[in-house]
Amino acid sequence: MSETYERRFPRITDKGLDDLRARIGSRIENTLEPWCHEATRDNIRHYAHGIGDDNPLWCDPDYAAGTPHGGIIALPSFLFACNRIVSGYVGGLPGVHAMWAGADWTWHKVLHRNDEVHSEATLKELIPHQTRFSGLAIQQVYHVDFFNQHGDPVAEADSWCFRTDRDLAREEGSKYEELKARPEHSYTEEELAEFYRHYAEENVRGATPRTFESVSEGDALPTMVKGPMTVTGFIAYAQGWGGLYIRANRLAWRQIDKHPGLGVANRFNIPDCPERVHWENEFATEVGAPGAYDYGPERCSWFTHHLTDWMGDSGFLRRSRMEIRRHNPAGDLLFITGEVTRTYLEEGHGYVEIAQKAVNQDGELSAQATGLVRLPRE
Repeated sequence: MSETYERRFPRITDKGLDDLRARIGSRIENTLEPWCHEATRDNIRHYAHGIGDDNPLWCDPDYAAGTPHGGIIALPSFLFACNRIVSGYVGGLPGVHAMWAGADWTWHKVLHRNDEVHSEATLKELIPHQTRFSGLAIQQVYHVDFFNQHGDPVAEADSWCFRTDRDLAREEGSKYEELKARPEHSYTEEELAEFYRHYAEENVRGATPRTFESVSEGDALPTMVKGPMTVTGFIAYAQGWGGLYIRANRLAWRQIDKHPGLGVANRFNIPDCPERVHWENEFATEVGAPGAYDYGPERCSWFTHHLTDWMGDSGFLRRSRMEIRRHNPAGDLLFITGEVTRTYLEEGHGYVEIAQKAVNQDGELSAQATGLVRLPRE
């Protein structure tokens, strides 16, 4: 069937997919420099504040010195700032949009203040999907291993982006038809007061140990609120995380010159980075999204924030798997909930499995996750 609209962006081609498949299993070299090489006091705090997390275990050296860790440690999701691949920097299919859509993390040990971070990445697999958002989409899965300066494994993760046809998503995608038809909602003072009440009641477990024996299947975690979302909030995350393509002047030119398909002309016909979907409504709608929306790794970090607030200083986040289900455009609000689904002992350690979900103000599922937390024994 012939297209009845003007094509503005490159499409997914068989040749492009064949070229990309040839890279599967090979270690990726010469990627973009990570935003953070070390877990410094400021790097950790900037990332934590970028997701709205002021846990003193990562932000207050005096407090952290009195914890079992003896000093500041990095929040688990900080590793997103230490590797571009795990955060959504994808290769191949130049000019085809990439939307970060999930990750499966396993942590092996904590990252202490001033630890160095080294990583290795490979393209793991390509999975085709038929979607309501853009028709054919390619799930591009990477595997990344993280090590400290001693060569000790710190964490590993699979993360994935969906490569989507921008033109098809804009012109034919049906996923957001109802949302785009809704009038823009302006919150009342009463609504805002109710949302902010959740913030006032949120509690960091901190120094009070949550023991394995005190937890039972079916227990509910406190609800965590994120939003109402603003472009300011998205930029706050980018400040701590670093973004993938945010560059200025000569560095911006160098990036576009090296990767010609990366730059997308703005209204001045200046090639600009595709990350603009997070702060430019006009460009976000060009790729089929309902408006400027949050970052995927940001949302993943909200889920782990939910767990670390709950587990306290003596807990250890062992695993988190998160999947995005829809965009969160500016103005959305998320309610993150969790329920203990299983408790078990393994090699003398107590583990707790938790199912989480994030629902927006209209009751629509935004994302879901499962977590595994190791808690101290009584």
